[in-house]
Formats: sequence, structure tokens, C-alpha cells
Amino acid sequence: MVSSTGAVGCSVTTSAILLIAAGMARRRSAIRRAIVSPLPMSRVRGTIASNFFRGSGREFSSGDLRCNENYSHATKTSNRTTSQMNHEPLLVGVDAGGTSTRAVLTDPSGRCLGYGVGGRGNPISAGPERAAAGVLDAIRGALEPTGHGLADVSVIVPAMAGMRASGGSDWLMQRLAPAGFGGTLRFESDLLATYFSGAAAPVGYALVSGTGACVIRVQDGRIVDTGDGLGWLLGDRGSGFWIGHAIARAAVQDLDGTGPATALTDRVLAHYELERTDVRTDGRLQELEELIGRLYGHPPIELAGLTPYAFDVEDAVARGILMTAGEQLADTLSAVLDRPGPVVVGGSVLARSGPVRDAFVARLGADGDGLDLRPVSDGAVGAAVLAVRAAGGIPDDAVLARLTDTVSAFR
Repeated sequence: MVSSTGAVGCSVTTSAILLIAAGMARRRSAIRRAIVSPLPMSRVRGTIASNFFRGSGREFSSGDLRCNENYSHATKTSNRTTSQMNHEPLLVGVDAGGTSTRAVLTDPSGRCLGYGVGGRGNPISAGPERAAAGVLDAIRGALEPTGHGLADVSVIVPAMAGMRASGGSDWLMQRLAPAGFGGTLRFESDLLATYFSGAAAPVGYALVSGTGACVIRVQDGRIVDTGDGLGWLLGDRGSGFWIGHAIARAAVQDLDGTGPATALTDRVLAHYELERTDVRTDGRLQELEELIGRLYGHPPIELAGLTPYAFDVEDAVARGILMTAGEQLADTLSAVLDRPGPVVVGGSVLARSGPVRDAFVARLGADGDGLDLRPVSDGAVGAAVLAVRAAGGIPDDAVLARLTDTVSAFR
């Protein structure tokens, strides 16, 4: 009996062990399926995992083993932000300039997610095809680190000069749409982008003194008055072109004997690879004849390239040119001045300290009381602020400060 009872007990014990082992095997199999299958993954990780998959702009199949790897990578990468994972809109502001283009990818709170640079982006000066390519290059550069594409972008706001003369938006939308963009495209003035790069106050001014010159008054976020911006032929007083033109005239008058001697003359001759001589033809110096040919042989706007010489040379003629430029800019600002407020300054002419700024402030006199000059390097931050506004956001001081800080980290 003892032997028989022991055999039966051994048999029962063996069966129990087998049942337990089978149960453990089923649990291990379930665990494997939970790791590999994206459906249990979403239950384990919750909405964070599913948001990441959708926000990444990529499609994942049920058997894609990379989902765990990508999720792990997302938790370690700063490029994947909370706003992207929560499906907040992606917005792009574009500062489309005549020589280069900058694009800022942001979320509605004003946090820069990416920054890109492209070529010339103004269709008037660069032509539609080249400008569109410059804008797209900048946008793609801003999107690339995030893993997103144009299909994920809700709003694009290009800020540029002369938009009304460019013939509408087709030149750009015809390139954006085939690349996947289906959101809102809204153009804004480059001057408004300059303003919002340095101020969020409801009333203020933007003064651009680069190659050209223009002043605007902003009220409730809109341009309500404009001074100058008339182009090299009719205006742009105090601009880089205006200064360069004055330098060229001073050098020519020096060589012609109709104006005072100035150190600017040697700088201008060297700029055009010319030297002084004693040779005269029909009573006129050879270098003057050659200089005239060089000056008329180039587009007038290239005279702006002579501007730095006025800041480098210390003589009465150079200083007089710079002081007159400052006075011209002050006169243009005075024409639109309505009340105290921030004056956001774009371009290099007035941004630096020296004779131009000194003459500018002196010319304004009492009208300058309460004005706060705020130099900015470009309109990239302001273009992003305008994109936030186009998406329904409020471009306040907090948004401006956040964009300024986060954009600077990408530059």
C-alpha cells in the first residue's frame, strides 16, 4: 500500500508541475507579444506612445520592431518636444530676404523647434523659381531635425518686401503643395516682422536702415503709417545705398577738383581695383575716367557695398555723410511719429553707435523722448511671432521672449 500510494502521489505531483510549466510558458508568450505588438504597447505606454507614432510623420506596421527603439530614442532627444507629441500645430515663420532666407519652426506657445537657412527668398529680386527654392530650403532645414515634413505644418507665414508687386502667392504655393503642404499660407510685410522681432507692444515703430530705408508705425499689430521705402531712385534716404552713393560722389568730385579732398577716394579706387596716376586725357585724370566707367557699369544698388568705408575713414567728408544719413533717418521717423513707444531697428546703418546714431538722436530732439531703440539682427523671430498670430495665438511679451531665447539656441 505504501508503495502504491507513493506512486500515485508522484503521478499527481508530476501533473501539477506540468500544468504550472504550461501556464508559465503561456505567460512568457504573452509577454513577448506585448513587447513586439504595437497594440499592447499602446496600452502599456498609454497615449504618449501613440502620440509619438502619429507625431513622427512616419507609418508603423503592426510588426515593426523599431517602435520600441524609436520610443526610447524619443525620450532621449530634445528634438521631440511635448508639443509635437500632443499634436499641437506646427507653425513656420519665414524671413525671406533679398540675399538669404531664414525659417523658424515653432509651436503655438512660441517655442522654437527648428531653424533653417536658405538662399535668396524674394521673388522680385531673385525671380519666382529661385525665391521659392530658397524658401523651401530654409523650411526643410528647420523641419529636418524634428523628423517632420511639410504635411505636418499647419501655417506658414513668409515675411518679405514688395509682396504686392510679386504677383500673388502662386509662385510659392505651387512649390509647397506638391511637397505635401496643405495648410494656411499667409504673407506679411518684412517691416512688420522686424517690429515683432523686438517688440510686442500694441503701439510702436520699426525702422529699417540696411541697403534701403523705411519706417513704419504699428498699432494693434498692424501697419498704420509708412515713411520712405521708396527705392534707390526716389528715396531710401539715410540707407546703405544712400551712403554708398554719397561716397562715390565724394570720390568723383575729389578727383574732378570740384569737391574737397577725402581719404574715401583711395578706398573707392581700391574697391574698383584702380590706382592713382598723373596721366590726363583731355584734361581729365585717367583714374577718374576709369572710375566713371566702373560706376556706370554696375547696377546702382551695388553702391551700397561702399558704405563701410565711411565708418572706417576719419575725415570731415566721411563724417558729414554719416551725420546727414542719421538726420535723414530721423526726419523719416518724425514723419510717422505719433506717440512714445519702442523703435525696433533693423539693418546695420543705425544699429551701431557712432555719427549716424548721434546725429539721429540729436535731430529728433524732444521728439525722441520716450523712444526705446531696440536693434535686431533680422526678422526671423518676428516672422515666427506672426505665424503664432496667424494660428490664433496672441503675440505678447511672453511669446516674444520665449522665441527670442529658443531661436538664439539654434543659430
